[in-house]
Amino acid sequence: MRETEPRVPLTEAARRYAALTHTLIRTVALGDRLAAPAVLRARARAVLDALGVRLETGPVPPGGGGGALLVANHISWLDAVALLAVEPVSVLAKREVGQWPVVGTLARRIGTRFIDRGAVRELPCIVAELAATLEAGRSVLVFPQATTWCTVAGGRFRRAAFQAAVDAGAPVRPITVDYVQRGVPSTVAAFLGGDDFTTSLRRVAAARDLSVRVTAHPPLWGTDRRTLAAEAHAVVRGARCPAHAEQAVPV
Repeated sequence: MRETEPRVPLTEAARRYAALTHTLIRTVALGDRLAAPAVLRARARAVLDALGVRLETGPVPPGGGGGALLVANHISWLDAVALLAVEPVSVLAKREVGQWPVVGTLARRIGTRFIDRGAVRELPCIVAELAATLEAGRSVLVFPQATTWCTVAGGRFRRAAFQAAVDAGAPVRPITVDYVQRGVPSTVAAFLGGDDFTTSLRRVAAARDLSVRVTAHPPLWGTDRRTLAAEAHAVVRGARCPAHAEQAVPV
């Protein structure tokens, strides 16, 4: 239950809000320079630091170079920040994100592609754009579950984005994101149902000892999007186990 999750004193939460505001002001001031990979990684880490969120990563398997389709489970708006703090790449996000104050502006500056989840007719164009990006040697991050879930074991992976990897002959790199507090799985960062961004941000800023774990898995190759989606989903769901947890190291 969220009510029982450890929280920081109000004074610490206020300090985090101030630190986040300062970080965002500096980030916005960067303008188009934010899209530079080293800059983007540094600013994403600065956002996590401001919120008091610890980033943990395990070993990153070799990807073989070139563009890859990065696919991750989706729990929170914070997922993208954590992933960009590890590997700054292009992101495919739902259109609503582009309308969020400040966040939408920053998302556009880093080259985020927005998609209307309900507009099925747009999918072929989006897939073609993703494939072209991968063929050009650039990686793209997508959240194939399309919506957020409380845990890693959430909904199935939709297959459309995997067609871009098939068309481009690019690998799929599964990534697992999960959240813990004091070593125990936590739902405090989950962004669900009737949540709005402000309410979710308030919970994250008040959380004590919150860590986000990013676990990268070996790349997958294939010529069938259905099989690729199923394999990637199985890999991501199976990541939460003691062996993987022990490999996670703070960065």
